[in-house]
Amino acid sequence: MSDLNSSRRRVLAGALAAALGAMSGCLDGSVTAGPGDSERVRVLRLAVDEVGETLRERAVVDSDETSPRWDEAAFEAVRAGDSYTVQYRKPFFSTDEDPTHAVHEGTYYRLGSVVVDEAETTRPVLRLFGVEERDAEGAGENDTEDTGESDTAVVDAETLPTGDRRAVEIAHFAARARGNVGGIPVGLVERGGYVYRNEDAVEASALLAADGPNRVSYRDTAYRLAVDRERFYEPVYRATGEVVASSPERMEAILRTHEVGPRVAEDDLSADAREVIVRATQGGYEESHPYSDAYEEVLSALHERPYLDGDIRKDAAPRLTDSEMVRYGGRYYDYRLVFKPADGDE
Repeated sequence: MSDLNSSRRRVLAGALAAALGAMSGCLDGSVTAGPGDSERVRVLRLAVDEVGETLRERAVVDSDETSPRWDEAAFEAVRAGDSYTVQYRKPFFSTDEDPTHAVHEGTYYRLGSVVVDEAETTRPVLRLFGVEERDAEGAGENDTEDTGESDTAVVDAETLPTGDRRAVEIAHFAARARGNVGGIPVGLVERGGYVYRNEDAVEASALLAADGPNRVSYRDTAYRLAVDRERFYEPVYRATGEVVASSPERMEAILRTHEVGPRVAEDDLSADAREVIVRATQGGYEESHPYSDAYEEVLSALHERPYLDGDIRKDAAPRLTDSEMVRYGGRYYDYRLVFKPADGDE
């Protein structure tokens, strides 16, 4: 029994020593290799990309100068204090995490929407199938038996109206992915095909017509068409908007609060630290641990202390793939920190 306890103590001591050795590797920024390999040192890379002097240029829509993608009638209603609703799509593509801001005649608005109802509706759904595949599953409402030349004629997608070309393109993605390993465009493909929601596209469609074709070619592939009219339950959104600023400076301050982390003045850094940032903007800057005083100074200014203190791998892990924005020298920059594989390490 005594020999067994001694053996256990030796095993536990060996495991503890191994754990302490691994922790030491984390603390000093290195990775201890397996038996027979040399120690591999991790390299921390800083990449910096300039954003510009203001955030308004990319974060605020000026409807007087550009044609926004969102519903302009909704913006007019918000400014007038009128109620405006739209079905299925949010009027401003705005979320709480990524709000839409707009300016009109010097007044800045935060735009959004709320769900106020549900609408039941029927929509055409276009699906594409390989001929053999579809024959095995059965015909859709636009499919007919191959009894005449018109049934077997293949229509080139490029000759179709714009809405149909879009429908075929998206339905093609679903058909290509069906039964294969791979993905489909999330948010475009629905119910295994394309859902027609634009009434103008439905009216102009050649594929949805009663005497429409039942086969189409796209990217040198012939498909059999299947059109089904299916029931959908869609949200009804009411456009919302509130005035948040009446001056560019106030709007800039609001955006900084949401988007910018560290604020660093050039005079806050030494000449060597400023050189690190310059090199980071010119393709990236990197060092292995232990870092130079200049690099540590930059990391501290960016509030990236997890890379300097404690267990680097564990404490800095949430930052390995995220980017952050810093205001430096009166301008805005996006920066990213990432550990690179060691030389010869994959």
